[in-house]
Formats: sequence, structure tokens, C-alpha cells
Amino acid sequence: MTDTIKNYINGKSQDSLSDRTMESINPANTRDIVGIVPKSNQKDIDIAVNAARDAFHKWRLVPAPKRGEIIFKAAELLTKRKQELGELVTREMGKVLPEGLGDVQEAIDMAYYMAGEGRRLSGETVPSELPNKDCKSVRVPIGVFALITPWNFPTAIPAWKIFPALISGNTVVFKPSSYTPVCATRLVEILVEAGIPEGVLNLIHGTGDEVGEPLATHPLIDGVSFTGSTNVGEKLARICSVNDKEISCEMGGKNVIIVMDDAKLDLAVEGAIWGGFGTTGQRCTAASRVVVHEKVHDKFLDMFKNGASRLRLGNGLKKTTDVGPVINESQMKKILDYIEIGKKEGAKLEIGGEAFKQGECANGYFIRPTIFADVHQKMCIAQEEIFGPVVCVIKAKDLTDAINLANDVKYGLSSSIYSQDVNNTAIAERDLDTGLIYINASTIGAEIQLPFGGTKKSGLGHREAGGRGGALDMFTKWKVIYRDYSGKLQKAQIDK
Repeated sequence: MTDTIKNYINGKSQDSLSDRTMESINPANTRDIVGIVPKSNQKDIDIAVNAARDAFHKWRLVPAPKRGEIIFKAAELLTKRKQELGELVTREMGKVLPEGLGDVQEAIDMAYYMAGEGRRLSGETVPSELPNKDCKSVRVPIGVFALITPWNFPTAIPAWKIFPALISGNTVVFKPSSYTPVCATRLVEILVEAGIPEGVLNLIHGTGDEVGEPLATHPLIDGVSFTGSTNVGEKLARICSVNDKEISCEMGGKNVIIVMDDAKLDLAVEGAIWGGFGTTGQRCTAASRVVVHEKVHDKFLDMFKNGASRLRLGNGLKKTTDVGPVINESQMKKILDYIEIGKKEGAKLEIGGEAFKQGECANGYFIRPTIFADVHQKMCIAQEEIFGPVVCVIKAKDLTDAINLANDVKYGLSSSIYSQDVNNTAIAERDLDTGLIYINASTIGAEIQLPFGGTKKSGLGHREAGGRGGALDMFTKWKVIYRDYSGKLQKAQIDK
């Protein structure tokens, strides 16, 4: 069934003023059109931003616990519809159903967490140096936010941005990926059903060039939260800095798993398979590099190849499928091009390395899980984010060498070490230059109650998700209030 999708602006579903549309296609079966979607333009953006601007003045005055009640109701609706929404994620994005359901669960978790923040949004009260005076800091909303999200987590990542933005008292213009617009629309519909007032949450569909950048640079937008490629994120950050806009960018990764000679190899192999081929390698936290101690390198490689070779490709809605498709034809071509580069660079192709077009996969964008060995650190495939089911295995002499190899990339999002030596893991915790570090676990699996983000070219600005230093710091600004009830002029820091 093909859905006809519309923009949602100022409380109304409506077509784009451009009268143009685009298709959302199932990457596992290109004959399956998931939705017909508006291809919006600058006029649509102007109307949506103005609606959000007008709504902000009322929404910021709604008590935060009341805002939380709406988000709590959205969490309950998401829970009730988890199965159908998870199946939609799988159909529109391609990830296998357990991951599609996990995508929705992450949105549920974030909704409950941020609903609770409506009764917290904590500031600070401190004693004054003067008598009959008190001092406090409070969080206040910033204004109108542009939220720009990718296709690989079409429900979870929008939830990471929308719920903290709304609980903080901001209004939103949400621009989802043009590859997963139906998932985004269903999330917005749930928030509307939960009671979000008109104009507080607006949804605009379209391409990045025609909608994403014009929205982010709109003069009435106060802040931008973006998840996507490093090139686009850095461009938006430069533009926003000139125009004094708040911006947070969660960008790319070239994540690493370190396997030491004392590691439990069965566990490390399982983590490498999940990190490298979960979501078909289409995660910013995917483990596209495995750095292995030379003493166990050959044994690990054999076990890794054997495990990956057993993965079954197919439609993610089938229980027999382990790995789904990549998102579209252009991404498939990019990944296959990187594989050819790896061959030319002299890396040894151990398994995979080709498109898979057999049986039920004939009409989809499938690539066999791919492993390269004999990879040197300066090779293109060891440095650049491929964003597909391609893993490089690199040999290390010792822990110091492994950590140096791990850090020798421009990204710094997620890393992992497998070792039974607590001293090794302590050194890795200290020296790995990434925003997320896992001990005896894969590079995938962040939890929403802690901030999410990376170093170097993996992130700019505030972190996402919850916890101290998380998304609430992005979506609020601090106001400090001094109240003097002495009835006379008191001068702070002035000697009497």
C-alpha cells in the first residue's frame, strides 16, 4: 500500500505550494512505493517557520510539567503502536525487524525520559554573599529550532531531537530525510494526537538542498540540530556561526574495535559482526575497523570470516533475514566504489565485495557482508566512512600500537576494546579519543540517559540525548536571577 503524505504546518496537513512530489521506496524491493511525498520549497518553509514563531510565545508559557504530560501520552501511543511502526521502519529504511522495533523503542525511551524532565529541568540555587538576597539559575527556551534528521534511524533520531526541544519550551520545524518521510510523518501524527498545540511542531518534507539548508539558514530560526554527513554538518556550522544561531551537529564515524591477545575471541567476533553488519553497517557508530593484536590476528580473522559468511541477506520483515539492504542505489554505488578502491590499494578481500541480486533480493539494494584483511592504516578504506557492510581488519603489535591506530583517523565517535586485563581497559578508557567507549562490548548500543556524540569531525556543539551535558543544554539557555529583599541598596563585591 502506498501512502499519500503531506506536510504538517500550523496544525494542518497540506500539500507543498510547489505542487511537486517525490517517492519513498522500499530499498529491499524497489517495486514497493511506500509513500508519495511533497517536495517543498522556500514558501513552505516561510509559512512553517512563521507558524512556529507565532506559537512559541504561548508554548514557552505552558508549564513544563504540562508539556511533559503531552510527551508522556506520546510515549504511551508509541508503545501501543510499536509493532506497526517497527514494521514501517523496516519497510521504508530496510533494517531487519528486530532493529526496526528497537528504533521505535528508543523513541519510546526518549519520550518517557524527556517527559520526566518536565518536572525537573533543574537549575541551581546558591547562597548569596549579601544578607536578605537569594540567587538562582533557571533554564529557559531558546525559540524556534530547525531539526534535520537522517534516514538510518527514522524514528529514534527525530525523537532524540523533538522531545527535548519541546519539553524545553521551544517550537520546531522538523525536516526528516527524504528517504524515510513516512516514518517521520507517523511520529508527528502521534504527537499531534497526544495534544501538541497548533504551530508548535511543524513538518516539512523535501530534499536537503531545497529544504534542509534553506530551513537551517532562515533568519527566524534560532537554532539548528543536525544529524548527517560531516561535510554538510561543517557547512551548516559555518553558516550558523556567522548568523549567531545555536547549532549541534552529530556527524560521521570511523569506529574501531580493539581485540587484545587476552580477549574472549567468541565474544569479540560476535561484537565485530554486530558492529560491522548490524543495520547493514549504516550506523554512525558502526564498527568499520577491527584492530587485532598480532598474536590472535589469524585466529580472529578466520572466526570473523566464518561468522560473517553465515549471515543471510533479504527482506528485513522475514525472520530468516540477518542483514537487510542499503538505503538506495547511490549509496550502493558508493559502497561498491570503496570496495574497488580497497582492492586497488592492496588490501586482501576475504569475503563479500559484491552486490547480491539473487532470488528475493533481485529488486533491492543488497551488498554481501565484506571483510578486508592486510589493511594498512593510511589506506582510504581505513580512513574514510563507507557507511555500509564493509569492515577492515588491521594488525597491531601491542596495546599502545592499537590505541594509536584507533585514534589515527579524523573521526572520534565510538570505540571498543575486548580484553580481560583491567589495566588494559583502564588505559583504553583514558587514551581513546572518542565520545563513546565500550569495554567488552561492540561500538553500538548507546543508552538515552547519557549524552551521545563524538570528538574531532564526529560532532560539533552540544551532545544529544539525556544526562548532564546532553540535549537539554542544546535546547535551553541559562538565566541567572538575583532577588534582593533587604529594602536597601546592597553592592556586591564592594568593600564597606
